[in-house]
Amino acid sequence: MGKYVVILKERCPARLTREMYNRHIDYLRGSARNGSLVLAGPLKDQDRVLQILQADSREAAERILFQDPFVSDGYFRAYELYELIESNEGNNWLQDTPRVQEQLRGL
Repeated sequence: MGKYVVILKERCPARLTREMYNRHIDYLRGSARNGSLVLAGPLKDQDRVLQILQADSREAAERILFQDPFVSDGYFRAYELYELIESNEGNNWLQDTPRVQEQLRGL
């Protein structure tokens, strides 16, 4: 299972309704409970929102994303989606991966 970073952008304030907002909160709660939403929140001083999703594939992450009424109902008209290569103590901060070894070669 991978982690995917989503950046929601191009907000359309005229589309927002109280009912859509409540469905968005239900989406956040349900996705957090089932483990598909790791983190979500607005970016400070930006008109964008960040979500980190957990999914089996990019396509699965997009399916999860489109369950969010903010996306499906067009409150955010665009998004960026990236797979995250998580760096942590458990994988030695990626030091032993071919990608990092290649970057360090010749230094």
